[in-house]
Amino acid sequence: MKDRRNKRKKKKIVRKVLLLILLVLIIAGGWFAYKTHKNGGGLSGMLATAVGHDQNTKKNLKEIKVLLLGVSTDLDSQLTDTIIVASYNPNTQKANLLSIPRDTFTGKNKSKATASQKLNAIYNYYRDPQKTLDAVNELTGLDIEYYVLVKTEALIKLVDAIGGVEFNVPINMYYTDKSQNLVIDLKAGTQIIDGEKAEQLLRFRHNNDGSSYPIEYGDNDFGRMRTQRDFIVTTLKQTLKPSNIFKIGEILDIANENVETNLELSFIKDYIPYAVELNADNIQTAVLPGTTPDLSETNRVSVVVIKEKEAKELIQSMFYPEEDNKENETNTNSNEIETSTTVTDPITIELINGSGDKTKLEKAKKVLEQAGYTVKKTGTTSSISKTIITNKKDVSTENLKQLKEALAVGSITTNKVSNSLVDITIIIGKDFE
Repeated sequence: MKDRRNKRKKKKIVRKVLLLILLVLIIAGGWFAYKTHKNGGGLSGMLATAVGHDQNTKKNLKEIKVLLLGVSTDLDSQLTDTIIVASYNPNTQKANLLSIPRDTFTGKNKSKATASQKLNAIYNYYRDPQKTLDAVNELTGLDIEYYVLVKTEALIKLVDAIGGVEFNVPINMYYTDKSQNLVIDLKAGTQIIDGEKAEQLLRFRHNNDGSSYPIEYGDNDFGRMRTQRDFIVTTLKQTLKPSNIFKIGEILDIANENVETNLELSFIKDYIPYAVELNADNIQTAVLPGTTPDLSETNRVSVVVIKEKEAKELIQSMFYPEEDNKENETNTNSNEIETSTTVTDPITIELINGSGDKTKLEKAKKVLEQAGYTVKKTGTTSSISKTIITNKKDVSTENLKQLKEALAVGSITTNKVSNSLVDITIIIGKDFE
């Protein structure tokens, strides 16, 4: 009898303990759900709650600027052939990717240029990313504090870790270099890119026969920089999918082994909950404008000299648009301007057919002209999947958005060309209907 009573008491105690645990879980779950809702809900809200944020945390986060450096470690030299300034603002959910030509001249006198004065050679000489960061800040006038140097192996492993990246390879690529043990063999079109193919894609400049990207895309290095930016955007978008959250441990291990950075994890984690909601359409991409002088002017060394005025204007529009808006508001308020009628010059467009369908060129031309745009030039190029809208001059973000709405498709990029005869180049892809 006594044993039975003891067993009943134990059962009651166990039940009470289980009920207490269940109650605690319900309360904790309710609290977590409440905090998640307060933090905006969804995956972003869950992650923000998990790292201890409240509804005011995001408001206090500033735009972050980072210098991304990609280095191939399978060569004797370690040149940073991928150089991109990246920024992200969690409050506006906007980001920028600004490519800087690897051959950018960093010296003072171009007539005495040496190969070691190219931007991509600085890391190879000092083995210190901070030196490259200092040079980029001097070239651009930006106040970048952070760098992330990524070895080739990191990209290969990351792409494989997330199961490959679906990407539209813009052209057929075939190039071999026995000295580098490099074979690039990719067909144009949308496909799954694994780690090995990713390395081929990002290192490609031209084919064995000398052919490269079409002029309107950006040939040789400019084409490669564009492909690099597009692939980074696509990889980020696919890495931040909810299904990859469970792979975060593997992704962090890859980063620890192959990434050199002065960013602290405690700092990065504040931005991650909001970065998962970044829309790829909100990423503005461009290349720092420069010119390639004749070799007779640069001591027979091929370098890119930055166009200071155009570069300053591009950087202002990408990284400091708020200051432009304030200046415009001040100018408007200080002058008596009649705003009832606004006269603007028509935006001129170069329309390139990359859809593979002749009828789509005429259809796109008709759509644009009905929307009030002037199509000055037309042409054809190799087939691409996605429509690309390239800002060649100083077309405003609002006008670019309106243009995209008129076509109902298109990703927007910036590649300012001072002597361009048109404001915008559009390559119509297969997605245009």
